[in-house]
Amino acid sequence: MRHPHTIDLPSFRNLVVGGGRHLLESTLVPAGLFYLLLTLVSFDSGVIAALCWSVAVIGTRLALRKKIPAVLLLTTALLVARTVLGLVTGSAFLYFLQPTLQNFLVAGLFLVSAPFNKPILARLAGDFCAFPETLSGHPGMRRFFQRVSVLWGLVFAVNGGVTLLMLARETVGSFLMASTAGSYSLIGLAIAGSLWWFRRSLRSAGITLRMGHRPAALPAA
Repeated sequence: MRHPHTIDLPSFRNLVVGGGRHLLESTLVPAGLFYLLLTLVSFDSGVIAALCWSVAVIGTRLALRKKIPAVLLLTTALLVARTVLGLVTGSAFLYFLQPTLQNFLVAGLFLVSAPFNKPILARLAGDFCAFPETLSGHPGMRRFFQRVSVLWGLVFAVNGGVTLLMLARETVGSFLMASTAGSYSLIGLAIAGSLWWFRRSLRSAGITLRMGHRPAALPAA
């Protein structure tokens, strides 16, 4: 019989693939389309192409009756606002200023929600891995998400400050390459640190984590 404090999660490979898919859909592909169309056609074409991609992804998920990640909904809603701003003003600076400032907004949301039983970060984590109730409702896990929310609030605040500085100094092409590489390097380090902290918190709470484990089949009657 399985120990009551043993939690089975998908394999690390499946988690990476799922998280990577969300990242491609919501961020990397729209940014790539924008830069490609900006270079080959015009600023307006790049702005519209990025928005069309995100809308098409949501439409496809709705048609197939698949779950729409909260991250995708949030990024698309923000993309609509910045698209309108970009088309009205024709300014690449203002187009990229909005998502840069959003780093500070996200940082504030993480920090403000940290004291609650289920911070925003815990809800967003469910898009990448469906945690069982026995895990998400555990007091040790609630404390972990409260504390790691503070970490991610600081990460987004630093990312916003550095990105804002690059936006003021660099050309559009240089800004896209430098900010993307810098942002995802910082986020990658934060993810690695969060995973280490997560496993450490599980051990402290007396929870055994098994990744990629398939429960044994029930014996035939």
